[in-house]
Amino acid sequence: MALKNRVATINILKQFSKTPGGRYYTDGPASGQKFREEFLLPALAANDRVVVEMDGTRGYPSSFLEEAFGGLTRELKWSPEEFRQRIELHASPDFAVYISDIEFHVRKASDGGRR
Repeated sequence: MALKNRVATINILKQFSKTPGGRYYTDGPASGQKFREEFLLPALAANDRVVVEMDGTRGYPSSFLEEAFGGLTRELKWSPEEFRQRIELHASPDFAVYISDIEFHVRKASDGGRR
């Protein structure tokens, strides 16, 4: 892939939902599956990097984070290093714990694990 330094930014609060939650489409309108399939994958297809702004929501259930980010890692067969090269997570100190959670799910998914 020829890198052109194209970067997309996804602000979860403004572009997706104030209340992200659930793993699958069947779990509600703001599921991790929906975020991965309708936001992350299209942004990655059109850009070299994607910045995900995480602040301002009411929080993130583990099921949402695992399906969105762990699912992305499984689907694209990425290592944690590849994830970090393509996805940049932004969060204030109040939301920084979610970045740690995502990193855990990405590591686990890259090892072939789920949940």
